[in-house]
Amino acid sequence: MAQVSLKNVTKKFGKTEVIHGVSCDIRDGEFVVILGPSGCGKSTLLRMVAGLEEVTSGEVIIGDRVVNRLEPAERDIAMVFQNYALYPHMTVYNNMAYGLKIRGMNKTEIEKRVLRAARILELTEFLNRKPRELSGGQRQRVAMGRCIVRQPKVFLFDEPLSNLDAKLRVQMRLEIRKLHEDLKVTSIYVTHDQVEAMTLGDRLIVMDQGYAAQIGTPLEVYEKPATTFVAGFIGSPSMNFLTFRLSADGRMVEHSGITRLPLPEGGFPGHGGREVVLGIRPEHFEFTAEEEGIMLLHVDHVEILGADTLVYGHFGEDKTSLTIRLPAVHHLDKNTVLPLRVLSKNLHVYDKESGHRISSSIPPLPLGERAG
Repeated sequence: MAQVSLKNVTKKFGKTEVIHGVSCDIRDGEFVVILGPSGCGKSTLLRMVAGLEEVTSGEVIIGDRVVNRLEPAERDIAMVFQNYALYPHMTVYNNMAYGLKIRGMNKTEIEKRVLRAARILELTEFLNRKPRELSGGQRQRVAMGRCIVRQPKVFLFDEPLSNLDAKLRVQMRLEIRKLHEDLKVTSIYVTHDQVEAMTLGDRLIVMDQGYAAQIGTPLEVYEKPATTFVAGFIGSPSMNFLTFRLSADGRMVEHSGITRLPLPEGGFPGHGGREVVLGIRPEHFEFTAEEEGIMLLHVDHVEILGADTLVYGHFGEDKTSLTIRLPAVHHLDKNTVLPLRVLSKNLHVYDKESGHRISSSIPPLPLGERAG
């Protein structure tokens, strides 16, 4: 096992920079998930760690070695791809053993490692089968087994569950987490799926257009998103973003469609009258008596999901759109008016120009910069 460090890593394709100075220390035995939408640079970052993409500037360090100029085979890493890439004419046993055979390892050690990996992944009864005789989840386990037998310092996962159906993805998430807890190998996992990220990762690196927008534990990223991008990307349905003006004393926000709403952490005295973006997650609204409500939501559409209900509506003279999540089943007709309340501790306040959080203990970055 080994620590992985990224030191101001950048990547250019021609004159276009696609990774902008990412820095992060991944601790020995830690499971870190690189999360973001398509095109954000997450797979490119992983491929630079693997040696499949050249680093334009900065350093990739595995253990105590700078590996920028080392070939993938010299980095002591193992990678699981989205596609299983199994040899179709080989049995499960031979697929897992092949890499060790071409390295010249003796048969006794190969058998020991393959059987151990098969036990861990519950593949023992499938060792004599060909890939075509396996389900998608079993094939992915074989691909992971091929990595386990190598006993690498670092596991790299590039969206390994994308080709599986929803039910199988849940099962495989649990298996990957259990595998990590058993082996305790430093792991870097790329995905666009926030549920995978939140359930698998010890920490997340949330990527936005080649920048590391935020690095933190899943709960830190969820409860204290550093930017409006992170806040909108994490959580389903997405966070509501509303433009408000601070009151004269900077301790409340004002809007034509609500009563004055106290801000968390005492607000921002000295910034009275400034416009801010207020973020409120759909699950942080609750019914209340009309005289206690901060806003009156006019229902436009309702989705009953069983465990909870999503309500889409609008409020105020400008008909500002709002989405709320209510626990359990609620049968609501269109144009029903709901008096709602939200606690100030559940509010997220962002600078309107930069999109950076201004209610965090971490000082906001200057305009145009990103978190690293």
